[in-house]
Formats: sequence, C-alpha cells, structure tokens
Amino acid sequence: MNRIMVIGVSAGAGKSTFARRLGELTGIEVTHLDRLFWKPNWVEAPSEEFSVAQQQVVQQERWIMEGNYTGTVHIREPHADTVIYLELPLRVCLYRVLKRRVQYHGKTRQDIADGCKEKIDKAFLKFIVTTYGARKKAMMERMRRYAEEGKTVHYLKTQGEIQGFLDTYI
Repeated sequence: MNRIMVIGVSAGAGKSTFARRLGELTGIEVTHLDRLFWKPNWVEAPSEEFSVAQQQVVQQERWIMEGNYTGTVHIREPHADTVIYLELPLRVCLYRVLKRRVQYHGKTRQDIADGCKEKIDKAFLKFIVTTYGARKKAMMERMRRYAEEGKTVHYLKTQGEIQGFLDTYI
C-alpha cells in the first residue's frame, strides 16, 4: 500500500478525516484534492493547474490522495495500488456536513484552501440527497473494476469498519 486513493459515496463520508489519520499512521503524505481545486474565497483552480498538480503527486513513490473529483480520476487511477472507499449511510453523511458547517462556522478547514470559509447552501444539500443513490451504484461498479485491475480495494461501510482498518496500523 503505497499509492492510495481515498474516495467516498458523498460529502460527509469522512474521506478527509480518514486520509489524515491514515497518513499520520503510515507516514505517507496526504493530498486533499479540495486544497488543489479551490483557491481562496471558493474560486476554482483552472483545470490545467488542477490536473498538473495531481500529475506531480502521482509521480511520487508514496502518496494518499483524498477526494472524488471524477473529472480527473483518470490521472490517479493508473498509478494507485490501493483504493479505500467509504460508504456511510446518507443520514450520516448529511449529519456530518451539517455538523462541519457549525463546527467550522467562519473558519477554514485544514483540508481546503486558505480563505475558503465553511459554508453550506440548499443546492449543496439537495445535490447530496439527489445523487447519493446513483453515486453509490456507480462507485460499486468502479470498485469492481479496480479489483479486476488488480488494485487492493477496501470497502468500508461503518464507523466500526473504518476504525478497525485504522487500528491495523497502530
């Protein structure tokens, strides 16, 4: 396990926290795709810049990249030897998104670019709710494909499974 993609069914699945903890336990540097994608004040990075930043990371011998960003997953997929997929229930994901909004009100999280103060709106919540089922189905197909390609795939569906996985590195 040297080149690891951490992906999830939805915002609030725990990708950032999991990747950060895994990085601490393994000593592998973590790249949060949100930090590469978002510039201060929620300005999107130019697509070329976002792609080049990922291409630089995948050239390293060991890395953890956290985030879905399916538009550029083709950059990460060929290099990853391990995929860790988090699929917590929709209600848990929504709760965590709302909790994060309260916890970081007026602040910037460490897994996102400086100057991107935590925010939430109805459109984002609606996106989570309306795309959860389809994303879950699409992710299952991706996990099957990754396994067929010979990647190690970890499919973690509960907080207990997530903690159990991390405990193997303690």
